[in-house]
Amino acid sequence: MDVKQHQRFIIADRSYLNLVKRDITKLAENYGFSENEIGKINIVVSEMVSNLVKHTSAGGEVLVKPVGDDLSGIEIISIDYGPGMVDPERMMEDGVSTHGTAGQGLGAIIRQSAFFDYYTLPESGTVLLSRIFKQVVDSPFLSKPIPKPEKLEVGAIMVAKNGETVCGDGWEMAQTETNTYIVAFDGLGHGPDANAASTEAIKSFKQNLIDSPSNALRQIHADIRRTRGAVGAVCNIHKATGELDFCGIGNINGKIFGSNGQKTVSVLKNLVSYNGTLGHNIPNTMHDLRTEIQMGQLLVLHSDGIKSRWDVTKYPDLHRHDPSLIAAIIYRDFNRGTDDVLVIVAKAKS
Repeated sequence: MDVKQHQRFIIADRSYLNLVKRDITKLAENYGFSENEIGKINIVVSEMVSNLVKHTSAGGEVLVKPVGDDLSGIEIISIDYGPGMVDPERMMEDGVSTHGTAGQGLGAIIRQSAFFDYYTLPESGTVLLSRIFKQVVDSPFLSKPIPKPEKLEVGAIMVAKNGETVCGDGWEMAQTETNTYIVAFDGLGHGPDANAASTEAIKSFKQNLIDSPSNALRQIHADIRRTRGAVGAVCNIHKATGELDFCGIGNINGKIFGSNGQKTVSVLKNLVSYNGTLGHNIPNTMHDLRTEIQMGQLLVLHSDGIKSRWDVTKYPDLHRHDPSLIAAIIYRDFNRGTDDVLVIVAKAKS
């Protein structure tokens, strides 16, 4: 079982803390976390929510989902639009506080986390990322490692539209000895019918694993005709060469960014999709776009829950962070707020 959708918890004020802890505890129990592990999760959630209400009058939100095919871990992301941290390294130290408290919040989160990352800018807010993993049965002192694909580190944020329980967007990654495939779909509209369309598209993709993205989309188009329909994109990255083949239908957008050793990234390639709707109408002639993704570069795919004009070229050193955290920044700053949201970030590694 692989859960892609994040559960979203809005934090308007401190009164939400107990409700959020209760709901996240239920999620953790459903995914088989032990009492001790749930204790760690509760500490992380408590400190994150406390930070959200202390440092910004607007509150913020917490995103939660299990990670790993066997649900071996849980990912918790806090997002705020507050003042950010002027000296983040100092704020990680126990005993340092800007609000007269004990100053153990960030330190406590770090201690409970198997993996921790953060991004902050003055006057732009802060995003914290924590992952907590179940203990390995035969070794109580070790946590399961964070699964990472060979030569490609992939993270995503996927959140349902406000008021919906399931997301109409969907994504998947698959690997063979020679290729890494990444696909993204957006079922028309939102809710269960949109979810059914994107789910069927992913099912078709996984059953066939066609090397050519354009041919894969033709197969998916045929397989989801009885659904509401979807837009989507397929990427095939050749492991040996770093060449990337892309084809998209509809408004799933993609870009490749590179830093060239600089503190910020620039757009190297826009990945342009064809007009049409999978399951309804697609062009008679489609071709794969071939480009490449090299070490240190980022591939970003997103649904139209993200504004068409978004820009991460002004975020210093963002490309050095975990892909899920990068996706969370894009989600925070460019979310339309009126639809399902999907942001996928893939980072090429050495």
